[in-house]
Amino acid sequence: MSDSRTAAYLILEDGSVFQGQRLGAQKEVIGEVVFNTSMTGYQEMLTDPSYGGQILVPTYPMIGNYGTSEADVESTRVQVTGFVVREDCDAPSHPLSEGTVDDYLSQNGIPGVSGIDTRAVTRKLRSSGVMMGMITSNGSVSHAMQVLEDAPRYGEFDVVRDVSTDEIYTWEGDAGERSRAYRDLRARALQGGMGRGVKATVSEGDIREDLIKIVVNDYGVKLNILRSLRARGCDVVVVPDDASAAEILRQKPDGVMLSPGPGDPELLDRSVDTAKGLIGKVPIMGICLGHQVIARSFGADTFKLHFGHRGGNQPVKDLESGRVYVTAQNHGYAVDSEGLPAELEISHLNLNDDTVEGLRHRDLPIMTIQYHSEASPGPHDSEYLFDRFLKMIQIGVTTED
Repeated sequence: MSDSRTAAYLILEDGSVFQGQRLGAQKEVIGEVVFNTSMTGYQEMLTDPSYGGQILVPTYPMIGNYGTSEADVESTRVQVTGFVVREDCDAPSHPLSEGTVDDYLSQNGIPGVSGIDTRAVTRKLRSSGVMMGMITSNGSVSHAMQVLEDAPRYGEFDVVRDVSTDEIYTWEGDAGERSRAYRDLRARALQGGMGRGVKATVSEGDIREDLIKIVVNDYGVKLNILRSLRARGCDVVVVPDDASAAEILRQKPDGVMLSPGPGDPELLDRSVDTAKGLIGKVPIMGICLGHQVIARSFGADTFKLHFGHRGGNQPVKDLESGRVYVTAQNHGYAVDSEGLPAELEISHLNLNDDTVEGLRHRDLPIMTIQYHSEASPGPHDSEYLFDRFLKMIQIGVTTED
């Protein structure tokens, strides 16, 4: 971290002030302040659309030691509103590094603060709950309190529309599919079986008629979800968050995936209506926000967690197999287990707080999870869920009108 940077501050809505040095762009922003406990994967976190509208605080003390790379992104831009770290590395060491975190944030117009006691910030958020905050070069608490008081709170505005695609497109790969990580991902996918028995290498221009076609409803999809489906021999089409059920079904999908994304599912009536129109027409898998949307489409309730689940070390029990998996998570809302409709049963539970981590329909081919089966960053333990979804499609259990 350079000593020549100007002063910058993180000011929380309770009046707490944390002084550090400017990191990235020099601008003033507000957002919900959240923490992530993963030890690696800072660039994947920065580009995860589920962080839209939020100021991210990684708990790992050194950020940027292996630089940044085009292959490590999870969307087409930096999605966080701001970034707060204990220390950033200005001399990264990695053969694929293309620059520092400071450079990366500056190029993307995202402000941050370095030199902050992130342990103190995390302890405050754990005890008091997530709260709104500001990154600013103005250390005036009264100024920050006035701006925060006048600004809408996270959960009062729709973030999904800001992070979703505007156009329908077919996923044809990216720089991430030229990386060693993708080759490893593909090797693991081959072990689990691929699509309709596809054996040939799936690369650009190799999409064939016998591939399973998955339509992904984009609420803020991570690219590793698309890579994980493609690695399993799927033809992947992405549609905007506001696509109707009729528009999705016109794509003639073998299955539909409702993606992760940011914000409060209570604001997404349009997505709930779409999910209702897909039920019984096609196999469905929901991840994170997609899980919450499906639950709400059956009449379940959702609620805001005290400080959320964000990190790569959340223990989840698969109730079907009895196995416990270490999972990657990034969400601030959860499905209420009380009053679940009779059609849905809990398939996965969080062993830290017993919150619902997965659902399945008792009769229809519908499955959901509240965590990231694609991880990135995080463990690979839960990639089997993509295989479970494709097997559900292969069985072809659908209800026709």
